Amino acid sequence: MIRYLTAGESHGPRLTGITEGLPAGLTLLEEDISFHLSRRQKGYGRGGRMAWEKDLVSISSGVRFGKTMGGPVTFSLENRAWEKDEANWPFTMSVAPVDDEQGVERITLPRPGHADLVGVQKFRFNDIRPVIERSSARETAARVACCAAARIFLKELGIEIGGHVVRIGSEGYSSWEAIREAADSLAGNGAESLFKRADESEVRCLDDGLTGRMVDLIKKIRKEGSSLGGIYEIVITGLPPGLGSYVHWDRKLDAQIAQAILSIQAMKGVQIGLGFEAGARDGRRVHDPIIADANIAGGFGRSSNQAGGLEGGVTTGQPVIVQGVMKPIPTMLKPLGTVDIESGEATLTRYERSDVCALPRAVVVAECVLAPVIANAVLEKTGGDSIEEIKERFQKLMA
Repeated sequence: MIRYLTAGESHGPRLTGITEGLPAGLTLLEEDISFHLSRRQKGYGRGGRMAWEKDLVSISSGVRFGKTMGGPVTFSLENRAWEKDEANWPFTMSVAPVDDEQGVERITLPRPGHADLVGVQKFRFNDIRPVIERSSARETAARVACCAAARIFLKELGIEIGGHVVRIGSEGYSSWEAIREAADSLAGNGAESLFKRADESEVRCLDDGLTGRMVDLIKKIRKEGSSLGGIYEIVITGLPPGLGSYVHWDRKLDAQIAQAILSIQAMKGVQIGLGFEAGARDGRRVHDPIIADANIAGGFGRSSNQAGGLEGGVTTGQPVIVQGVMKPIPTMLKPLGTVDIESGEATLTRYERSDVCALPRAVVVAECVLAPVIANAVLEKTGGDSIEEIKERFQKLMA
């Protein structure tokens, strides 16, 4: 089974990730991983750091002659902020003891909506800097690298993942049906067609008119000194029926998907298919009629997909449709009230360079973190230690 671990700080020398469980014989190239890292850095509303830092991954273990060997794969991403030496990062984030810790600026103003205060309460820091460094969304760069490897594995089986933005703040599609009209025809050619089209938009929205209104809204909110969140959708195509299980709570695939989405920084909600809208409709407008179809694996299908490709925690063979909700970023030009953790005095938050709206970039992170979840559901069904063996077994599931 595939699992991964990341390490590193936002302004440390590098981010590191290890992915284990990849089958042997999988073609895994640094440029294919860096492609998704590059996608993660694009999108209107990004902060200054995203404008100049270019993430390029290096692989230092687990791959020989461009193919995986069955062992752990190690990824490294150098932090250019360290190289640029802004704010004397080699001193501020020194691993070794320093002669004068008094020379390090201590941060004592926690930001509402961030991990700042709970982090110092949990670990008993007298400086918020350690919390900022590890809880930062910068960590998602390492996750994209680790999970893109699983994504490449899925692509070998014909399973594709693609996402797009459906709402930023008050601007978005009017209904579930409107989203389906925009997305389903693209996803019918494989979910990668969906993300390629979405990537043409500054905010990764498939609708040109909505794109313009979303950009205008971001400009407006930037002038007001605030920030924006929103909703994105991830579609996964090429899945057979029968992945996941209903027999135990922790084997339900929809539950595992929800955990993966909510593990991303700033995520506050997740839904499968109609999701919360299902609670506002009667049953005849929610459930998908079953049909016989010899062209579908297993011989049965659904005439609609409002369940989002999952019933009872098990795939139906239709595209899996997941939506995630991202809150507005808590770092804003116009400060909110806070309390100095050292003096106890009420004051205003400080500003750290940040995005106004990170939602378009979060789409790529969400696409990637779902890949190990789906890959493990496949491996649970097929077994196998080499890509050739797994492909042979997977083809039988799709027959």
